[in-house]
Amino acid sequence: MYQLGHYGLALLVYAPVGAALVRESHVVAAYLGGAVMVGTATFPDCDHRLPFVSHRGPTHSVPFALLFGAVFGAGGSALGPVLGPVIEVDPAAFGFAIGTLSVVTHLLGDVLTPMGIRPLWPLSRRSYSLGLTTAKNPVANYALFALGVFATAATLLGMGVFG
Repeated sequence: MYQLGHYGLALLVYAPVGAALVRESHVVAAYLGGAVMVGTATFPDCDHRLPFVSHRGPTHSVPFALLFGAVFGAGGSALGPVLGPVIEVDPAAFGFAIGTLSVVTHLLGDVLTPMGIRPLWPLSRRSYSLGLTTAKNPVANYALFALGVFATAATLLGMGVFG
């Protein structure tokens, strides 16, 4: 998928997570998590700019998702004294969960395309693909974005955030 499609998937996947956080009165964490999800939605595509790293190689795998989560978890832990009281959840666990979920969501978007992904790299070179649409398909990218915006808006409306 392209950038817009990944943003939409991030919103779509995060909507129920954000809703659960709001239900538990962790509103700041909910908004922060959503911002991080959208802000990092395309990070695995950094491989376009990395020498000797193939596109949809290591950065499009479960081990990378866990590594990314670990980095965000470490950041949450380091910021814990400042961040913890504001978000009212364990910053290290929250960082790990949101970082990992962000990359996994990106993988979900790319598995829709014929090129697919190799999620078990380096243990397996097997590629997985649903082959539903090409990454550059503007209709698919706009549809995913619209679906994500709709899911987020519906969640917020259903929770009475807008009134």
